[in-house]
Amino acid sequence: MQRKMAFLIFFTIVLTVYALVNYYIYTRGLQALPAGGGTRTWFTGVFWLLAATYVAGRILENLYLGTMSDVLVWTGSFWLGAMLYFFLLVVFFDLLRLIHHIIPYFPSIVTENMVQVRQYLFAGSVLLVALLLTFGHINTRHPVLRELDIDISHKDARDMDKLHAVLLSDIHLGTLIGNGQFRKIVDRVMALEPDIIFLAGDMLDEDLEPVIRQNIGTTLKDLHAPLGVYGVMGNHEHIGGSKDAYAYLVGHGIQMIRDDAVKVNDAFYVVGRDDRDKRRFSGRERKPLADVLEGVDFRYPVILLDHQPFYLEKAAALGVDLQLSGHTHHGQLWPLNYITQAMYSISHGYGKVDGMHAYVSNGVGTWGPPVRIGNRPEIVQLNIRFGERQDKD
Repeated sequence: MQRKMAFLIFFTIVLTVYALVNYYIYTRGLQALPAGGGTRTWFTGVFWLLAATYVAGRILENLYLGTMSDVLVWTGSFWLGAMLYFFLLVVFFDLLRLIHHIIPYFPSIVTENMVQVRQYLFAGSVLLVALLLTFGHINTRHPVLRELDIDISHKDARDMDKLHAVLLSDIHLGTLIGNGQFRKIVDRVMALEPDIIFLAGDMLDEDLEPVIRQNIGTTLKDLHAPLGVYGVMGNHEHIGGSKDAYAYLVGHGIQMIRDDAVKVNDAFYVVGRDDRDKRRFSGRERKPLADVLEGVDFRYPVILLDHQPFYLEKAAALGVDLQLSGHTHHGQLWPLNYITQAMYSISHGYGKVDGMHAYVSNGVGTWGPPVRIGNRPEIVQLNIRFGERQDKD
């Protein structure tokens, strides 16, 4: 009940903001079009149809999965990206108008031909946004491989002096990141021949049904490594229902760690935290990290998986050697990266916090718009070096 109430409040707030932003864009677009001739009528119909597709598609997905729901979700997801950039353009133009109202600076060729200027700006804005979305979508289909060396040589790992790991986060499997795209990701990961694979949350998008319908679990099983595939819950697993998400992932070969520590190969620890949004959607708190780490032998390397990269200094203070996270998408769409940079001490990439190594992946998939602008989806290859134990016990 609490989960449903939290989701209802969240959905109401988001829907209200969504409607207001669309209305603002709509009114400015309408002003740019000439009166009469039916242009404004067509614009009104097309605009609100596009604005309604994402919400309608998500609702339909919960009632009946099929071609229609797919079309609506895809169209609406692209509209989310278009909405952001139309909003930024409209705000920019309104700021120019405000400045001109205070200190007139528009040349006469603009002021005397304002009707035509507005129409040119309207057409130019549509073209620019279309090009951005096209480029951004192509970008999402071609993740880059990032390679990083991590030195934990101050810790011994029995007979292991190195660990070849692959990190994936924020795949968001579902309608938009389907089996075809995921197959390409899995093939690239397996070609790297990792010793171990880490999944830092949000493997699934909100709804599990599109994953089941496409039988993505078959491809998920092809993700394997000698030392195992370890994952943690992200906020989207909780939004869609943590019980079913957990069961599906475990049932398809992923060793999910929920507020626990696992000793791997009797050489190092993998610690997994449940997502911090667990309380919001289930009403239950996750364990404090200090409690999760009880019983861990800190003579061995300790690798922490925590989906959201908050409070990195706390993990460092408790003796964690390496934290791996995701969640941020590094904003996914420029300039939202400035927001994530303000929210997190590390929005993307490698950093060191009080001696602890940390890597925050911007993800290999997308949420909302199947578009990335200003950053690349990534598969992360980690070359982790350990020390050599002199007195093996």
